[in-house]
Amino acid sequence: MKIENLPFNTIDWAALIPERKPGETGWADWRVVQFGPIRVRMLEYSPGYKADHWCSKGHILLCLKGELHTELADGRVFVLKPGMSYQVADQAEPHRSWTTPGATLFVVD
Repeated sequence: MKIENLPFNTIDWAALIPERKPGETGWADWRVVQFGPIRVRMLEYSPGYKADHWCSKGHILLCLKGELHTELADGRVFVLKPGMSYQVADQAEPHRSWTTPGATLFVVD
């Protein structure tokens, strides 16, 4: 990743109004800041959230709170707990996520 034309700044994530997106079950609150081609998000998944789609977008994702299960299209499942992360390239491995207790995530894509 090459980061250009991005002056230093801070983000007060709590001050951003979230956009609520429904899942197959539960919901996800997205707080988003866009820096040219780089999207940075703070996501809060409700307890019982399950994504309603397979995602092929690349991400760098850090679990801050809760627990996140991510399934790849080949059937493998990975569990992230606070302090754990995953990274995947665009169009590399379709994935979808769910959580039982809820989760808070920091994502760059």
